[in-house]
Amino acid sequence: MTNIASATPRATQPGASINVEQVRKVYGPATILDDISLDIRAGEFITLLGASGSGKSTLLNIIAGFIKADGGHVKVDGRDLTTVPAHKRGLGMVFQHYALFPHMTVFENVAYGLRRNGFPRKEIPALVDEALQMVEMGHLGKRRPSQLSGGQQQRVALARAVVFKPRVLLMDEPLGALDKMLREQLQLEIRRLHKEMGITFVFVTHDQEEALTMSDRIALLESGRIVQLGTPTELYETPSCRYAAEFIGVSNIFNGALQHGRFHDPANNAEHVVPADSPAGGTALMVRPERLSVQPIGLHTPSGHNSVEAIVEDCVYLGSDRSVHARTLGGDVLVARTPVPRGDDGIAAGAKVTLSWNVEDSRVLA
Repeated sequence: MTNIASATPRATQPGASINVEQVRKVYGPATILDDISLDIRAGEFITLLGASGSGKSTLLNIIAGFIKADGGHVKVDGRDLTTVPAHKRGLGMVFQHYALFPHMTVFENVAYGLRRNGFPRKEIPALVDEALQMVEMGHLGKRRPSQLSGGQQQRVALARAVVFKPRVLLMDEPLGALDKMLREQLQLEIRRLHKEMGITFVFVTHDQEEALTMSDRIALLESGRIVQLGTPTELYETPSCRYAAEFIGVSNIFNGALQHGRFHDPANNAEHVVPADSPAGGTALMVRPERLSVQPIGLHTPSGHNSVEAIVEDCVYLGSDRSVHARTLGGDVLVARTPVPRGDDGIAAGAKVTLSWNVEDSRVLA
């Protein structure tokens, strides 16, 4: 159910800032959230991303007020809500499971919370119509949930959450029950809704592509801690650690050590040049698949490139691109994503190839 505070004054900025300060949650011997701090800007779309058990949903529910933290504070626009009940926080909430009333029409589902919270009866139809128009469901107000698709039901759940015009909208894996095509469609719809409303969105997902598509910033969680916070571009192009590199996108990773400006790769008996600003003490080198070039062995490697030799194990057709899987002499399986050639370029299973990449496309990881 959506949570609202009735008739709270609206600020000039539609969205509200959120400050999570050293929030801790423990269940028995397990630490679910380990003194997490996070500042969310007013009007921002931020995603809490992580694997199952990372603490992302627990953090969202602590912000919402459904779970009590064992330490720390949650502030919205500077107001400490740590001890305020969920139904008095003025925050909208959308769950993974829509929880629509099956005996009510779409219109009645959206209007239910307004009526329950004492909104003037004359204002309710206009508020509901506005919310349904936002999610492009105005023409289906008389239908019942059983007459709607999964995507349409989720739109109704969104309308029910935004009908109160909350300054913060919290979403806990709201697209998890939908198929891939519907998920992708609703990702863009939710992003559009965020831009139109200007309110603060806090979105929880374990789907990295979903996070990259929708977010202004992403907070990546592991074992109850935020391991990296940044824009989608920052998390993909410059992961701060190995976990971030492996969780976001596909990564080719060489194990070794950074010494005197070169990365020593003992498995492949190679030394790779790395960017000058690479962090000291790095133990892994990452290259994204789209940064790798593949060519038959013996051809000249461009200047300023690192390279390793490998044998192609498989080529996967992806439409405009192909995914080339090759095993290096040291046993590393690398993935390169390249355009599909017009003719036979000699890259096929069993072929001996050179994989090369620009020095600036290397990322040294702790």
